[in-house]
This record gives sequence, C-alpha cells and structure tokens, in this order.
Amino acid sequence: MEAMTRQEEDQITGLFEAYASGFDDFDAEAIADCFAYPCTIWQFGKGNVFADREELLENVEALLDVYEREEIVHSTFEVQEKILTGSAAFVTLAWRQEREDGEAALEFICHYALMEGPDGFAVTTVFNEDT
Repeated sequence: MEAMTRQEEDQITGLFEAYASGFDDFDAEAIADCFAYPCTIWQFGKGNVFADREELLENVEALLDVYEREEIVHSTFEVQEKILTGSAAFVTLAWRQEREDGEAALEFICHYALMEGPDGFAVTTVFNEDT
C-alpha cells in the first residue's frame, strides 16, 4: 500500500461526486461514465457482470426507476476507507439517499474497486453490503 497523492485523492473524490450527481440528476449516461468495462456489481450474494456500457445502462435505468418511485432526490456519501496500491484503489462509502423533505429513503455501505486508466480512476467492481 502507498499513500495517495493529493491528485489521486481529488480524482477519486471527483469520481464519486460525479457518480452521486448522476443519481441526483437521473442521468444514466453520467453514471455509466464512472465505470470501466467489463464491470461487476455484487448485490444480495450475486454478481452481475456488465460486458459493456449498454448492458450497464439497462441496469442503471431500471435502478433510476426505483429511485423515482421512492422519490429519492439527493445522494450523499461519506468516505469510510481509501486504499491505493499501484494502479488500483479500494474505497468504502457510506451512502445516504434522501427524499425532498430530507428524510432518508436509503442508507447503505458500498465497497468499490477502482482502476486507474488514461482518463483517471473508474469503477470496476461494486460490492453492496446486504443489510
């Protein structure tokens, strides 16, 4: 493990800020921009592999439909842990997704594996903690 540079910290924070904004704006394209392909999302003990952007977009659009039904309008995160090793980073975030009145609709923990590429860091794997 190595210490992150300020630039790496900023890139990772920027990635998750863009990710959260994509949810807030109901912008599936912006969310998909945060991933490297293929990518895997683990949830409820099952891993779903998305070979390309189009496959992930279908999943994200379905998730955004759920957010709309739940009236989720704002997502915030708190970094629990960040580890950098070579061109990979591992980040744990605590998420809070709120309705218009500020009430929490969802609160959960996700672990992310990131890969550094020519355009900065991108998500390769998401591990949702099942609660």
